[in-house]
Amino acid sequence: MAAGGRIQQTSAPALAQGLMLPPAAGSAAKLPLASRVRRYWASGTANAKGRGLSSAAHRSQSSSHPLLLPGPGVEMAAPLPARSRFVVVGGGIAGVTCAERLATEFPSEDILLVTASPVIKAVTNFKQVSKTLEEFDVEEQPSTMLEQRYPNIKVIESGVKQLKSQEHKIFTEDGKQCIYEKLCLCAGAKPKLIFEGNPYVLGIRDTDSAQAFQNHLAKAKRIAVVGNGGIALELVYEIEGCEVIWAIKDKAIGNTFFDAGAAEFLIPKLTAEKLETAIACKRTKYTTEGSEKEEGSVAAADKLGTALGPDWHEGLHLKGTKEFSHKVHIETLCEIKKIYLQQEFKQLQKTSLSFPKDNSDNQNAHPDEELWPVYMELTNGKIYGCDFIVSATGVVPNVKPFLDGNNMRLWTQARQMGWYAAKCIVADFLGESIDMDFSFELFAHVTKFFNYKVVLLGKYNAQGLDLDHELMLRCTKGQEYVKVVMQNGRMMGAVLIGETDLEETFENLILNQMDLSAYGEDLLNPNVDIEDYFD
Repeated sequence: MAAGGRIQQTSAPALAQGLMLPPAAGSAAKLPLASRVRRYWASGTANAKGRGLSSAAHRSQSSSHPLLLPGPGVEMAAPLPARSRFVVVGGGIAGVTCAERLATEFPSEDILLVTASPVIKAVTNFKQVSKTLEEFDVEEQPSTMLEQRYPNIKVIESGVKQLKSQEHKIFTEDGKQCIYEKLCLCAGAKPKLIFEGNPYVLGIRDTDSAQAFQNHLAKAKRIAVVGNGGIALELVYEIEGCEVIWAIKDKAIGNTFFDAGAAEFLIPKLTAEKLETAIACKRTKYTTEGSEKEEGSVAAADKLGTALGPDWHEGLHLKGTKEFSHKVHIETLCEIKKIYLQQEFKQLQKTSLSFPKDNSDNQNAHPDEELWPVYMELTNGKIYGCDFIVSATGVVPNVKPFLDGNNMRLWTQARQMGWYAAKCIVADFLGESIDMDFSFELFAHVTKFFNYKVVLLGKYNAQGLDLDHELMLRCTKGQEYVKVVMQNGRMMGAVLIGETDLEETFENLILNQMDLSAYGEDLLNPNVDIEDYFD
């Protein structure tokens, strides 16, 4: 066995003369000739494929050596495990970024990337906007394109079934083994479905599930959306021609990202006609190459795929069967109590509500005479029928074969974490010390909701601060919403909605912790050009 797990080929004449091949672990040093022949035949086949020879070419090449052909009933030898100093699990942004960095640092080493998806997420057009804010495009590409850019990256398309950390081995679902020295796990997550196995409950996590959602929506008159995260926020805004019942457990929409004030700023967008042109996507754009799916195919809940980003809906036609733009009804402070299929609903003689005329109170909701494929009963006692239910309640980390833990909540952290993981692996391998990366100094996230640019900085929702903090607000209806979190005269966090051009200035103020007490409310005075003043 050569270094790196490559098989040393032995010539047929040498074999015929009785020269020994290296014995397998635990086998006798002296093997019968027939065993040696069978072992060499399997190894020779693997070598032929490794050199790019077709099966026919290999048979032609070895036809002059009848000893190399297996006899009747002889079983092929088990495939040898792949060996690599560095193995990365996961074809999303984190995994691909980590593999690329390792491939650059160690060009003579093979980097194994194990991914369950036929496509990988590639970061392109990267731009460092400020010290912590980044802009880049994300493209969904075949894994062969990654191998072309980095010849020392080898992609294994399979899920991971088992990890044996003591033996430094991973076992894939297609029966392969990988032996590693350093392992980086970037396995992502899958949708957390409110009810598993129900054909009328869909989760949206990757490109396949988003395509399945589009196919269902094209035939729908009413759907229900459960959840209050990033996917749910974009979903209810982008859907047209379909009634949407939106059930959230919080008092206001977007509770993960905003306070009630920012939510109030955004809500008018749910009732307005979508006449505006979508703002330019400055960082994330998703394309799918060569991945046509069957019409009506549904992505399985347990099928693993790379995560969607804030522009997941780009290129999808999210329109129902009706001719209006938006029609969204929000049910707050509630969750789903039970789901009924149509037959069960009729047998129990339950009563569902029609779509309310507005969100003011319950008096606009009347009994619904139309029959629906599925019904959801909420914890507030209301029942609504719909064509299907979208579960957007978060994700479950794909850590079952590995360990118990939590995944990253925001996908934009994936590139930074993948890069930093590779940096740590390189430092450990070379015996160098490593400092904490500057990207951990300040939380910074850029995204888009309801066609507004949204920037979150630092402790944007006053997370972990004492009660002595204060909030400063500036709001121009339909244009911008600016909130800063102040404590002891220093800026601790900020939420910027719209084209405010304040992100770099506020980033600097949060990082340098300048005392801003003297400026008072003039800090957000629109007549004061603070970006020039503080830059």
